Amino acid sequence: MDTMHRGHHKVTLAPWPTPLEPAPRLARTLGLGPDDLWIKRDDLIGLGGGGNKVRKLEWTCGQALAEGARTLVTSGAPQSNHARLTAAAGARLGMDVVLVLAGEPTETAAGNLALDGLLGARIVWAGAVSGTELAAVLDRVVGELRERDAAPALIPFGGSSPVGALGYVDGGHELLGQTPDLHTAVVALGSGGTMAGLVHALGADRVLGVHCGAVEDPGHTLDLLLTALDAPSPAPRQPRLRLDQVGAGYSRLTEPVAEAILLAARTEGLILDPVYTGRAMAGLVAAVREGDIRPGERTVFVHTGGLPGLFGHPEALRRAGEALAAGTM
Repeated sequence: MDTMHRGHHKVTLAPWPTPLEPAPRLARTLGLGPDDLWIKRDDLIGLGGGGNKVRKLEWTCGQALAEGARTLVTSGAPQSNHARLTAAAGARLGMDVVLVLAGEPTETAAGNLALDGLLGARIVWAGAVSGTELAAVLDRVVGELRERDAAPALIPFGGSSPVGALGYVDGGHELLGQTPDLHTAVVALGSGGTMAGLVHALGADRVLGVHCGAVEDPGHTLDLLLTALDAPSPAPRQPRLRLDQVGAGYSRLTEPVAEAILLAARTEGLILDPVYTGRAMAGLVAAVREGDIRPGERTVFVHTGGLPGLFGHPEALRRAGEALAAGTM
């Protein structure tokens, strides 16, 4: 165990490594060579429907168990992949899970929210709140659980803390072992921990993050995580960030993202979600068009999962229905 990992505790929630698969038809469509583009399949992690949050939860849950916790508490949007996978981790580890979600209860549950219930999580609805207000509700819930001797552990938003980011320090080293000639790893930047771990492992020049609108200042968020991870000296150069794929907001589907989702599906049978991986793929497409990603360089798209979120996004489902109608014979 290296110095950075020493003193932290980890549980095993999935088998590793995840597959690295070629995407030659998508590569050719984008104007890359057939061996230039590969997919890191972190969507195939088995726990709770899969996704990048499992790597973080191995560390955050390990810490919670080491501190004697019996209840996991976290927060997010109603279609939070992190909330769903926290519920799954709790089920696997025999721990209670409470999810504090922004918004109001709905008559029918879909997407990640349906899986939250299936996995046994208890939902506390915070109403239409800002990020600061959601954090206040979260603190109140944790306090109430502590008073009831439920031994709660607070898992940070998106699992993105220095401890959670260790999951993608490991993931970055895993990826480099699979493709030593890696030039660029393209990844969605949500709460920041996935990209921070990859930058720490691979260097800032080899990671392109596509901002998805989950945090107000992605550069600052990333800088705080890298500083806490004790990034190697000399400090890495300015991280590569794309800020152009958010559009009207976090939950809104844009035309470039809808096109990227359709392109990945019809060239490689690869299913992306409208908030994270769809934006990351739209960012990759734009980066190739602008020459930031070039033929002859090994590029890896880190598929961070999120499939259930597709089924909880009305606009994405409407677009899928239109595609179905267009293809009817």
